[in-house]
Amino acid sequence: MNVSYYHSSIVAYDSCVSCYTISPPPTTTTARASLTLLHHRPLSLSFYQNPNFVTGNTIFFKMQRFCSVSGKTKNKAMVERLQHFGVIMSSKVAQVMETVDRALFVPSGSAAPYDDSPVAIGYNATISAPHMHATCLHLLQENLQPGMHALDIGSGTGYLTACFALMVGPQGRAVGVEHIPELVSLAIDNIQKSAAATLLKDGSLSVHAGDGREGWPEFAPYDAIHVGAAAPEIPQPLIDQLKPGGRMVIPVGNIFQDLKVVDKNLDGSISIRTETSVRYVPLTSREAQIRGY
Repeated sequence: MNVSYYHSSIVAYDSCVSCYTISPPPTTTTARASLTLLHHRPLSLSFYQNPNFVTGNTIFFKMQRFCSVSGKTKNKAMVERLQHFGVIMSSKVAQVMETVDRALFVPSGSAAPYDDSPVAIGYNATISAPHMHATCLHLLQENLQPGMHALDIGSGTGYLTACFALMVGPQGRAVGVEHIPELVSLAIDNIQKSAAATLLKDGSLSVHAGDGREGWPEFAPYDAIHVGAAAPEIPQPLIDQLKPGGRMVIPVGNIFQDLKVVDKNLDGSISIRTETSVRYVPLTSREAQIRGY
């Protein structure tokens, strides 16, 4: 078994089961302390070289597989486990992740849709691990109030777009933008099977084919913008489409990436901070993605 350890041995990566394990299970305080450690310690290059280290995961917080759970309770058990590890810390995020069944948004036949692991969705893209979805929902929840506008760039199979739609409700607007037309069609099909289906039907939720680096001006400005791929720098059109008082969450970097929280202040100025280190596919052109970057 090939195991790599992160400095103080808080985290071990077990390549045989394709997951990080944390032993003993941390309290919420421990988990938050681990997040702080991550900001101040250099990352082991072995994490980036390991072929099992795939996109959409924080470096340290990929939890055990949910092997012991079966049937319809799996999605709820996934959420409860994220709560146990201190990733989900609000009832609002827990509720929306329980309502939107992750299994509907991973490719048919995927062995473990409720594992805390990203899943390949074709076209050199992935759906992020559940803990990354939870993290982004937590960071954006104050900007996903009923009636607000939300933009999901790199919407993939539609999971977070559906979550956003349920949070902003029928008086709000949730917009997904994906530059692979086949994934746009797949996302629409997935959403039609989900708890967000009525919002798609009434038009408060929509998914579009387009270059996410340009945003989607039609429904701007946005209270919340999520970007599901790593940009070498924050695209100016997305900053322009962010509403004063709004927030964007975006991974920034090339090989070494940070999840950035971008707040547009009421006077139009921008504040940026780093939340954690991550690994995402690049935010690039459709052609480059199809070629494998």
